[in-house]
Parts: sequence; structure tokens; C-alpha cells
Amino acid sequence: MAAGCGSKAKSTGSQRPSTNAQIQILQPTAGEVVTGTSLQVVISLTGGSIVPTATATPLPGNVGHIHLIDNGSIVSMAYGTTQQISVTPGTHVLQAEFVASDHGPYYPRDISSVHFTAQ
Repeated sequence: MAAGCGSKAKSTGSQRPSTNAQIQILQPTAGEVVTGTSLQVVISLTGGSIVPTATATPLPGNVGHIHLIDNGSIVSMAYGTTQQISVTPGTHVLQAEFVASDHGPYYPRDISSVHFTAQ
């Protein structure tokens, strides 16, 4: 899945658009202990719209999609605010980032994170 993100992951410089959107992970909650190998992730996104592909040039600051990152690896490129991901036992840092429709980050990055444990 990471192939769609490639070298676009730079998060510095004025070449990237900015956004007023705000992303938040609603589920799982901080410190939660989950069981099983599948986890439902629920995201809140305000001030932004989710689209599957680049829609305009230059990139507008309110259009994109969500990258879910578990322990530093992209596990999903979500085009909605609810997503199932696979998890392994142990501690996890889950991040949700609202990125531009070209898969590159906004500057500054619009990212939320939560720590949880899977059993």
C-alpha cells in the first residue's frame, strides 16, 4: 500500500499546500486494550473533504484522503472515516494523517495519534 505514497512524503517547505482541516482518532481510544486481530478505526475529519484522486492543480487545502499508520508503517489509505485494519499483539502507535489527494502531506502536517495495546 505504501507504493502510492513513495517520495511524496516530504513534510517541509513551501511547495506543499496547507490545510485548515482537523483530523482526530475517535476509536481506538488512548490506552485502550483491544482483543483480536482486526481493529475498527473511527476518524473524525472537520473542514476537509475526502476524494479518491487528484482533483485540481494546484492542490486545494481541503481535499484529500486519510493515511493510517501503525507503528510507523502505512497500513491503509482510507477514503472514508471508518476502516478495518489488522493488528498483532503488543503496543501500537496509530496515526491518522489527512493528506492531499496526491498522497503528499500538508504543511504543516495534519496528523493525530493514539497509543493502544492489542492482545
